[in-house]
Amino acid sequence: MTLKELSIFYHLCEDAHLCNLSKKLGITQSAISLAIKSLEKKVGEPLFDRIGKKLVLSEKGRLFYEKTHPHYEALKEAQLFFSHNALAGSLKIASSKTIGEYLMPSIVYDFRLLHPSVSVHKTIQNSASIIEMVKNGAIDMGFIESSCDEKEIRKEVIADDELIVVSSDKALHNKQCYIDELFDKKWILREKGSGTREVFLEALGESVKTLPLFLEFSEFEEAKTLLLRYNESITCLSRVVVENELKRGELFEVTLKNISLKRPFYLIYHKDKYASKLFSEFKRFVLEASSDRQ
Repeated sequence: MTLKELSIFYHLCEDAHLCNLSKKLGITQSAISLAIKSLEKKVGEPLFDRIGKKLVLSEKGRLFYEKTHPHYEALKEAQLFFSHNALAGSLKIASSKTIGEYLMPSIVYDFRLLHPSVSVHKTIQNSASIIEMVKNGAIDMGFIESSCDEKEIRKEVIADDELIVVSSDKALHNKQCYIDELFDKKWILREKGSGTREVFLEALGESVKTLPLFLEFSEFEEAKTLLLRYNESITCLSRVVVENELKRGELFEVTLKNISLKRPFYLIYHKDKYASKLFSEFKRFVLEASSDRQ
């Protein structure tokens, strides 16, 4: 059943004169008759009794009107709503931990201020999980810290980030070291699948084979608690994660010789994802907001 067929049916219920309705709707009487016949064929029974030249609702027609008209009105209301508010709807996004805790909250908040009819359902996962979620359509958009070369996925750089090695050992303050000079420390790293971990280990090259991993963690607060309590512990985190602790002199950055730990943050989505107005506007907003924060 089409909305046009239903509309003609409801109009006929109010005024069964084909001539009047033809003038009102600006269509021919034959077009009205064809629409009603098509609707009756789909229902399986006549909706009108043809009494002489008059159309009178049949028992089936009265029941059909009663059962369908409220839903038709709801559909028309929804159609009107979306035509006037193209950004109404909901988005599902997932962010890696650094992006999800330090970048996305304010971006989503500001976007909602501009578009209160929109809802954004967000979750925090590691980069590997987010890539899989995008591939299987579980989310509309993902934000990751590691590279992604999956052929099904489109990616765009939204910001640049810097990873740093940090410890609470004051002896390392402003010290420049080769990575193997720090192997006597107790290294704690994010869990497997983390973009931070992948970027750090890839930057180490051959040295990764001898890195003494002491403990893994999943939460930033857990890592910072360990660093502050045990000065023999050491890790690699995004600068934004430990920015306050560095300013307060609780943690200290260790500069690595011959190793660069800069990385981009990526926005990713499936290549077959339909770019609705909401999707496109949110993507544009994220790109602009991220650029402003650089």
